[in-house]
Amino acid sequence: MTYIGVFDLFTIGIGPSSSHTVGPMRAAAEFVARLAQPPAAVAVDLYGSLAATGAGHGTLAAVLVGLEGRQPDGVSAAEVAERIARIEADGTVRIGDATPVPLRTEDIRLHPLTVHGRHTNAMRFAALRGDGSVAEEAVYYSVGGGFIVRDGEEREQADDGVVPHPFSTAAELLAHCEAEGASIADIALRNEAALRAPEDVRAGILRIRDAMVECYTAGTRTEGMLPGGLGVVRRAPAWRARLAVEDPDRSPLFAQEWINLVALAVNEENAAGGRVVTAPTNGAAGIIPAVLHHAAHYTPRATGSHDDIAVEFLLTAAAIGSIYKQRASISGAEVGCQGEVGSASSMAAGALAAILGGTPAQVENAAEIAMEHNLGLTCDPVGGLVQIPCIERNAIASGKAVNAAKMAMWGDGTHRVSLDTVIETMRQTGRDMSEKYKETAMAGLAVNVVEC
Repeated sequence: MTYIGVFDLFTIGIGPSSSHTVGPMRAAAEFVARLAQPPAAVAVDLYGSLAATGAGHGTLAAVLVGLEGRQPDGVSAAEVAERIARIEADGTVRIGDATPVPLRTEDIRLHPLTVHGRHTNAMRFAALRGDGSVAEEAVYYSVGGGFIVRDGEEREQADDGVVPHPFSTAAELLAHCEAEGASIADIALRNEAALRAPEDVRAGILRIRDAMVECYTAGTRTEGMLPGGLGVVRRAPAWRARLAVEDPDRSPLFAQEWINLVALAVNEENAAGGRVVTAPTNGAAGIIPAVLHHAAHYTPRATGSHDDIAVEFLLTAAAIGSIYKQRASISGAEVGCQGEVGSASSMAAGALAAILGGTPAQVENAAEIAMEHNLGLTCDPVGGLVQIPCIERNAIASGKAVNAAKMAMWGDGTHRVSLDTVIETMRQTGRDMSEKYKETAMAGLAVNVVEC
């Protein structure tokens, strides 16, 4: 069993899409790093959803920057823009930031109707000799949340090593909690501490939290229109200014408005290609920061350590998210937006229940409630951009997470539908969902909203 932990599900990258931007950049960089010798040229093919909505999702730019050896957690949106401007101007990509080969975005071949069996988000890289023959090639799949798989190597990028409390279902996780008399966050922390020093675990989680706060802050300070041509105006700065006037003392009466603001700010920043924490995807990146903000400011523990809240919250959320990743999917191109916004809402609900003092059973119940009411959610981005309905959808799902946690806390943890059952139902629903509703911009709002 491959362990999927907090640092796998929460990674720092750039917007607007973990599966379309972060994953392809990682795949391109890995392909280059594994080349036996510098190529004379490189050919790139994108398939399925990557081809259908890649232009709006930043995929083409991500691939080119990845071929230059850059990684999503170490590159800024400004650097991406600078590199793409140079590439388009001189017509060459510097393989591994060294060897120039001819390649522009227009040279990337798109195959939107070709779907590979392993995953719809497929890409092929070929290193060519001077005579045009193929020296080396590889097919990669971007399987959601920035995770990638190289064809023929079934293992996804995740932590290696043996952990003391492995689990792939909620039932197994709850059994560990009962046997150890521990919380879900405790179990997750013990697993993480088997792979790295406990102080490094805490410091790493707080870096993730800080990156979330930085993203939210940037989103509330940056005005203007989002790129892409839809004419979507950033709302977060005006909403933040209004709250500063109407809620100077942070009254609980405005708690929902703050949830909405954080979710909108993060996803507007994501839509603009800014730095964002994949949580567990970029398209759903605003939900966990919004609910974590709520936990730190509007719960009985708000007067205590915000660092402690963040560590427990993100450990709990990661434990829940790892089950979705193992048992179903967090890829909108594979199961629709229920796999992105739905899983993030579920993770946030369970984590908030933990901060509210919930038992492991109540935490599991909260996570189940949130997903149960996101089942069937389609991925139908207008113009192939992570803007409509994605930005507002994050705010709505954040509110659902808070309500799910509150409902679970009014119960004793017993309930008819288990989290494992709802995750399996989500998987089956995604399998049966028409491909048109899986991040292709070929149905739903994507075709019924007239682009401006």
